[in-house]
Parts: sequence; structure tokens; C-alpha cells
Amino acid sequence: MVSYDVDRVWTIPNALSFLRLLGVPLVVWLILGPRADGWAVAVLVVAGFTDWLDGYLARAWNQRSRVGQLLDPVADRLYILAIIGSLAVRGIIPWWLVIVLAARDVMITLLVPLLRTRGYAALPVHFLGKAATFCLLYAFPLVLLGAADGTASLMARVVGWAFALWGTGLYWWAGILYVRQTVDLLRTERVAA
Repeated sequence: MVSYDVDRVWTIPNALSFLRLLGVPLVVWLILGPRADGWAVAVLVVAGFTDWLDGYLARAWNQRSRVGQLLDPVADRLYILAIIGSLAVRGIIPWWLVIVLAARDVMITLLVPLLRTRGYAALPVHFLGKAATFCLLYAFPLVLLGAADGTASLMARVVGWAFALWGTGLYWWAGILYVRQTVDLLRTERVAA
């Protein structure tokens, strides 16, 4: 069983997560303002690295916390929504993809009140959810780079769209598994009562 230090807020992993959150408006501005796609991708690379690093350090230094457990997926969702919204505004991706991805997050958000009625804040993240997030967080920087002309851009676009479509499928599959976990949890709690 993993232990969490509920009271710890100011840890290095949490600081990295807070830092990652500060990059969200920066990425939006870089994509929509000056259209500095290379800089936007650089910020996304740093965000991806700090996403990995905060989890690694939390485990290695035993600095797991409830704040970190909640902050990390929130940062991931904000990056995904900010990137897809910005790319759709620029016309790089279609709006239907934004709607499909946002609808999954709305579905998961609607589970939270049900979980809270049983004393749970959230469901544990499972591997499929992490794989889906990984695909999406690496897909859209490639799709952004693919918006330019040239052979390298074409390759980035093809690989980016492959990750985007695969990631979207995994994202929904993980979402359906979260719904099933919630239903099973509610049934189990009712039977136990």
C-alpha cells in the first residue's frame, strides 16, 4: 500500500507540478500570440520532462502527497485542453476532436460527486489512463510542428496524428474503465451497507 503524507504541500515534486501549471498560459500565448511554435514545443518538452521527474522524485524521495496526487492529473488535463483548444483556434486540428476529448473529461468530472458520497476524492490512475495521456501529450506538439511546410514537418504531422488518434481511443477506453470502477465501487459499498 502506498502511503501519502497528507500534510505535505511544499515538496520538490509539488513545486515541479506548480511550475508545470505556470507553463499552461505560456503555451497558449506562444501558440496563439506570436505563433512561436518552436518555443511552444520547447515549453511542452520541459513540461513533459517535469511531469516524469515529479513522479520519479516523489517515489524516490518518499515525498508522495495528496496534493501531488491531485495536482499531477489536473496539470495533464489542463495541458491537453489548452493545447487542443489553441490548435483548434489556429485551424490545425478540427473542433470535433476538441469536443471528443473534452467530453471524456466532462464525463470523468461528473463521477467525482458520486465518489465523494462514498468518501473518495478520486479513483486511482491506472496504466491505460497514463498511456492515453502520454500519447496525447506527445501527439499535439508533433501535430503543431507538422503545421509547417517541408519533409520533417510532414513526418511530424503523420506521427503526431497517429499518436493523436491512438491516444484519443485510449483516452476514451480509460474513461470507460473509470466509469466501470465507479459503478463497481458504488455497488460494493451498497452491498456492504
